[in-house]
Formats: sequence, structure tokens, C-alpha cells
Amino acid sequence: MLSSLKTSGYFNKIHIQIIFFSLLVSILVQPAVRGQSLNFPTKHCGISIGNSKKFNGLRINFRDKNVERISGINLTLWWSQDNKFARVNGLSLGMMPTAANLQGIQLGILGVAGEQEVRGVSGGLFGIASNNKLCGIGFGGLGVASEDQIKGIFIGGLGNASGGDMKGAMIGGLGVASGSDVTGLAIGGLGIGAGGNAKGLLFGGLGIGASGDVRGITFGGLGVGAGENIQGITLAGVGAAAAENIYGITLAGVGAACGEELKGIVVAGIGSGAPSINGLIISGVVIQATDIRGASLTGFWTRIKEDGTSSGIRIAAFNQIKGYHSGLSLGIINYARRLSGIQIGFVNYVRDNPRFLKILPFLNMNFN
Repeated sequence: MLSSLKTSGYFNKIHIQIIFFSLLVSILVQPAVRGQSLNFPTKHCGISIGNSKKFNGLRINFRDKNVERISGINLTLWWSQDNKFARVNGLSLGMMPTAANLQGIQLGILGVAGEQEVRGVSGGLFGIASNNKLCGIGFGGLGVASEDQIKGIFIGGLGNASGGDMKGAMIGGLGVASGSDVTGLAIGGLGIGAGGNAKGLLFGGLGIGASGDVRGITFGGLGVGAGENIQGITLAGVGAAAAENIYGITLAGVGAACGEELKGIVVAGIGSGAPSINGLIISGVVIQATDIRGASLTGFWTRIKEDGTSSGIRIAAFNQIKGYHSGLSLGIINYARRLSGIQIGFVNYVRDNPRFLKILPFLNMNFN
């Protein structure tokens, strides 16, 4: 008898739980399906259960559809459908908070999505995405993406990507990529890429590349490349290259080269080259230019091209100046077509010197 009562009580508890759960699902799902809501104490303010279109306060719904404006706390259990014009301000929670404009704190189990803008603090296990602007602070387990701009502090497990500008602090497990400019702090596990300029403090595990300028303090595990200029402090595991100019302090494991002027302090493991070089240049094997000014040091060969000019100090095993040199050359073999200065080495040759002074051991000079 006692056992029978206990069993009966156990099943009654289960029945009550099932009934309660069924009522809860019915309250949440049916109004959402019908586009209705249960609101109290007023139609637009207080507590709302269901798919209310305009509401201020606490709102709980199964799936949002054709919402207009919500302010307060919005809990949506499932991802939204046809919610392209909604404006949600405040705290948004759910599977994937979605609206035209989300502003405040947005936290989604899967992610956060904005048809136009997402502003504030955002987080999702898979990611954060916006079709227009993404602003504030956010974390996306897989990534962070915007078709237009990203501004603020954002961390993407795999990467951060934007069709427009990126400004602020961007960290991508694999990379950071922008169709326009990257400005601020950017860290990409593999690399950083910009369709415009990349400016700031930039760290790319493999490399950094920009169609425009690269400016600031930059580190590329393999290299740093720019479609226009590189300016600032540049550290490249293999090489630094720019289509136009490189200015500043450049350290490259293999080489540094640009299409116009290489200026500043340059240290390269193997070689440095540019039509014009100005500054202190140190290379393991070779330095090549048409015009060079300043001091240069290389273990093997300094080469100044046909009819080029050199002024300053040249130190190399072989200084080959196929033009005019003004200054000092130190090497095993020193060659210049025209000289206004001194050559010191085992063999010193000045083509335009008088006949018996063209080639001399140890020392040669001309001050005309």
C-alpha cells in the first residue's frame, strides 16, 4: 500500500512537470507562430511573452519575426526569421540575436548577426557578423566579419575580416584582412592583409601585406610587403619589399628592396637594393643601387650601376662604382670611374686618373 502511494506520487510529479513544460512551450511558441504576444501590464511596456513588435522591458520569445523596435532585455530562444528592419537596444540573449540594428550587449550561443549595424559588447561561440558596421568589443569563436567597417576591439578564433576599414585592436587566430585600411593594433596568426593601407602596431605570423602603405611598427615572420611605401620600424624574417619607398629602420633576414628610395637604417642578411639608397646600409653579401648616399657595409660586393653616383663611405670586399664616387672606399678591390676622395685597399683603380695613377696598391686618390 505504502509502495503504491510512493509510486503514484512519483508519477504525479512527472505529470506536473510535463504539463508545466507543455504550457511553457505553448506560451512561447504559439504566440510567435501567430505573430502575437502576451504583454503586461501594458501593451508596449513591462513584460512580454511572444512576438511583440514594439516593446520596452523584459521580452521573451521563441523566434522573432518582423520585429520593429525592442528596448530592454530581449531573450529569443531560436534564431530570427524575417527580422531585417528590427532595432534592438539593451541586452540581447539567445541562440543567435539577429536584427537590423543591435546596440548594447549581444550574446548568442551560436553567434550574433546584424543586417545593418552591431554596436556594443558582442559574443558568440561561432562568430559575429554585420552587413554594414561592427563597433565596440567582441569575441567570435570562429571569426568576426563585416561587409563594411569594424571599429573597436575584436577577437576572432580563426580571423577577422572586413570589406571596409578596420580601426582599433584586431586579433585573428589565423589572420586579419580588410578590403580597405587597417589602423591600430593588428595581430594575425598567419598574416595581415589590407586592400588599402596598414598602419599601427602590426604582427603577422607569416607576413604583412598592403596594396597601399605599411606604416608603424611591423613584424612579419616571413616578410612585409607594400604596393606603395613602407615607413617606420620594420622587422621581416625573410624580406621587406615595397613598390615605391622604404623609410625608417628595416631589419630583414634575407633582404630589403624597393622600386624607388631605400632610406634610413637597413640591416639585411644577404642583400639590399633600390635605385636610390640614403642612410646606413649593412648587408651580408651585396648592396646595389644607382645612387647611394651615406655609409654602407657589406661582406662582399657594393655595386653602383652605370653612370650612378656614390657619396660617403663604402666598405666591402669589392667596391664597384661604375660612375662617380665622392668620399672613402675601403675594400680588397676598389673601382671607380671617377673619384673625388680616397680608396684604401690591395687594388685601387680610378679609370679617369692619369695613366700611371689609374691602378695603385694600398692607396689611390683624386680630389679634382
